[in-house]
Parts: sequence; C-alpha cells; structure tokens
Amino acid sequence: MGFVEGSDSKGANLFKTRCAQCHTLEENGSNKIGPNLHGLFGRKSGTVEGFQYTDANIQKGIVWSESTLFEYLENPKKYIPGTKMAFGGLKKEKDRNDLITHLRNMTK
Repeated sequence: MGFVEGSDSKGANLFKTRCAQCHTLEENGSNKIGPNLHGLFGRKSGTVEGFQYTDANIQKGIVWSESTLFEYLENPKKYIPGTKMAFGGLKKEKDRNDLITHLRNMTK
C-alpha cells in the first residue's frame, strides 16, 4: 500500500521501545549503535558524519523519505542486504506509519 499519516504518539512509543536503544533524534545528538537520525528525511543513506557504516548502506545510495522508510522498516536486511542494523522490522503497516510520522516530526 504505502505510507499514510500515522499517530505521532503511538510512533513515539514505538521509537522508545524499538529504536531508542540504538538511535537518537535530537539535533547534534550522539551516534549510538546506530546513527543519529536528526535530518533523516532527504538525507542519502550512509552519510552521517562520524558513523561507521557498512558498504551496503553507503552503496545503496537512496534518499530517505516516507516511502523509502516504509519499505526499509518492514525488513531492513532485505531492503539493504549487508546492513549491520540488527532490527527485524515492523511487519504491520500501521506501526510503520506511526513510527515514520513520529520520526518526520522529531527529526526536522
């Protein structure tokens, strides 16, 4: 189907429980196991300064948007074979929509 606007508050809870152990959202936030996500939308994959990416992430060369994240977050290892992101994905479209809505609102 594709991205549709979701619930920011439900997305915030998903981020807290599924993403925050590896990622930060705030401007000038630190990289953790995963890169800081501030400025994510419109950014090319594999380009956060100071983060050690796999060649797979760098070579993918996509620009992050609602639609690319919608596909990626369903199954990261399928979308970018060779990524080191150890996240199984969010199978439910509603969960992905909620998380992407929250990420978009928090990373501007």
